[in-house]
Amino acid sequence: MLRHLTIHNYALIADVELELGDGFTVLTGETGAGKSILLGALALVMGAKADTRTITEGEEKCVIEATFVDHEEDVIIRRELNRNGRSRSFVNDEVVSMAELKALSARLIDIHSQHQNLLLADSGFQTDVVDAIAQNQTEREAYAAAYENYLSASAALDDLQRQATQAQRDADYILFQLNQLTEANLHDGEQEELEQEEYTLSHAEEIRTSLAEAINTLSGEGRSVLQALRTIRVGDVSQELQERIESSYIELKDIAEETQDKLSNITADPQRLEEVQERLMLIQTLLRKFNCRTVSDLLDEQSRLQKQSQILEHFDDEIERLTKEKEAAHKQLQQAAALLTRTRQAVCQPIAERLVADLSQLGIAHANMQVAITPAEEYTATGHDTVDFLFAANLGQSLQRVADVASGGEVARIMLSIKALTADTSALPTIIFDEIDTGVSGSVATRMGDILRRMGQSRQVIAITHLPQIAAFGEQHIKVYKQDTKTRTETHISTLNTDERVTEIATMLSGNTPTASALQNANELIEAACHH
Repeated sequence: MLRHLTIHNYALIADVELELGDGFTVLTGETGAGKSILLGALALVMGAKADTRTITEGEEKCVIEATFVDHEEDVIIRRELNRNGRSRSFVNDEVVSMAELKALSARLIDIHSQHQNLLLADSGFQTDVVDAIAQNQTEREAYAAAYENYLSASAALDDLQRQATQAQRDADYILFQLNQLTEANLHDGEQEELEQEEYTLSHAEEIRTSLAEAINTLSGEGRSVLQALRTIRVGDVSQELQERIESSYIELKDIAEETQDKLSNITADPQRLEEVQERLMLIQTLLRKFNCRTVSDLLDEQSRLQKQSQILEHFDDEIERLTKEKEAAHKQLQQAAALLTRTRQAVCQPIAERLVADLSQLGIAHANMQVAITPAEEYTATGHDTVDFLFAANLGQSLQRVADVASGGEVARIMLSIKALTADTSALPTIIFDEIDTGVSGSVATRMGDILRRMGQSRQVIAITHLPQIAAFGEQHIKVYKQDTKTRTETHISTLNTDERVTEIATMLSGNTPTASALQNANELIEAACHH
């Protein structure tokens, strides 16, 4: 419930503090006085898009703060907007995101502006109204889960079928590529081995000469290294040195023997060199073709192609499995949708009867309404139903969609009746009506005021009105007016006492200077409203 509203530097409002009570509150004022500004400020603090043009001219910052009572606890929401475009939102002095702010406001307040009457042309809105009366949250949640499951199963099947179609188109090319790599019979590290062998074969004579020289130096005839080591005797001086010399001799002798083996194995083999070079050319061709850097990458690509080839073989089985899953999900969706439809059908007649009764009270004596539920063309997030509110204002007229046949005044009365109907099932503690009285007057306005006051018995109801008949029903009366200062025009807000209230309603009846008869009529309106 909205208890306190503070506005600083918003449009024509310099500084305003407003205390609000329980029940039914009316806001009145001349056209252009700033009633819409007040609603705009409240919408901003509830998460509406910020616009720096709403900051009072010449000021750098506007601040709007609203205090709500939610389950006996104060919830203080503050919105700050700076001239540089920066906007910040706070709940109980803690910064919150816009998403958090909107989620919070959605359970605190409903602001019904005139443009919302257009919702009567929206089947989704009408569906929400029916569901609010049916109180079918459990069925809606079950349907929503079934719907998401069906969408997921459908998407999985569609995706696999697209893959299968693409795979079939690519099958020949995949197999061609796979055969190329398979026939190449590659193994990891092969390129490095071949490059080393190519170098050896290409430089065989140079390598043999180098090895022969090394062997001759180590163990050849004449003064070789090994012969020199055999003649060294230092054991009398140092046994340790003698042992190290003998160890070196053994190591060098081993090196000489291995070098001899290497020499024996190295031969000029033009045929093998040609084979190695052809193999390296094949590897280089494959690396370029598959955009790989190493043989290891080519082997990874071969593995990937093998998996693709295997998938091709199993597409039919997987498609069959997912098709069965989709069919099962569709069956669950049908069952959940049918149950949801039944909950809606159960309240169609009571809704129509209640709306007809309220519309009759609001001056549409021969109103006829029907809530029609027909199967939708396809399943949607809210069910398999198309909900239409059908309306006829006069005897003998056929029922048609409200948006197609209702006048502006009739739409306003229908929307008020719907709000009154759903108020009992809604948890919203505050409802604000912005000129719900459009297109009505006289006794109809009186009945509208009575409905608004009755709604106020279970929640806080605030209505902006131009009609004295509705204003007379207010348990709290707030006046919005403009006043000129030396430098600018400002909007002010004042809570009226009993005498001021009579004067304001009399002014609404007769003009700026109320006559004695207007004052008397105002008193009579207020007294009649109290006994209504």
